[in-house]
Amino acid sequence: MSKIFVFSGASGVGKSSVLKQVMATRQDLRFSVSCTTRAPRPGEEDGVHYYFMSRDDFEEALSHGEILEHTVYCGNYYGTLRSEVERVLAAGHDLILEIEADGAMQVKRLFPDTITVMLIPPNGEVLEARLRGRGTETDDIILARLRRAREEIVISEKYDYIVVNQDGGVRQCAEDIASILHSEHLRSFRMKHVTSRFFGEE
Repeated sequence: MSKIFVFSGASGVGKSSVLKQVMATRQDLRFSVSCTTRAPRPGEEDGVHYYFMSRDDFEEALSHGEILEHTVYCGNYYGTLRSEVERVLAAGHDLILEIEADGAMQVKRLFPDTITVMLIPPNGEVLEARLRGRGTETDDIILARLRRAREEIVISEKYDYIVVNQDGGVRQCAEDIASILHSEHLRSFRMKHVTSRFFGEE
């Protein structure tokens, strides 16, 4: 049975690096590309990192029910296209959504069986250093992202799992997440297709 795994975490926590490594070791996973109205960062490609949309196009898609979940972050829309989710689930693959905490709770309400994972940095000082090290954002944006990170730490208690991405610990973080994915496949209520056939019963 295909499942939805939602990953959230503050900007700068290393979600993309960690999930890239997880995806490289699992052939049964598919990644949902989110859409956003923010401008692309250097090196980002449309349809690969995000679907970059104008504000008008995003709001039109939203009004037509084409966006499954969305949030506003630092003045920009972020969301998940319903078509992306339906396409992957219909093909029988597990789906990874990398979305904000607001969106994660929206997906959880629509799909209660969704597994939620929050990635966090070791502490606020490490996160600030990572954000400033990127050299792509103003002080105001960095401060806004740090405020949002504090809010997400509070929200994290609503998540199924919390994984800490230590400095230089991408591999360990990816291994922790791979363990979660594997364990979720073995939950008793997901193994009924096996237990029901144990004595030749359906």
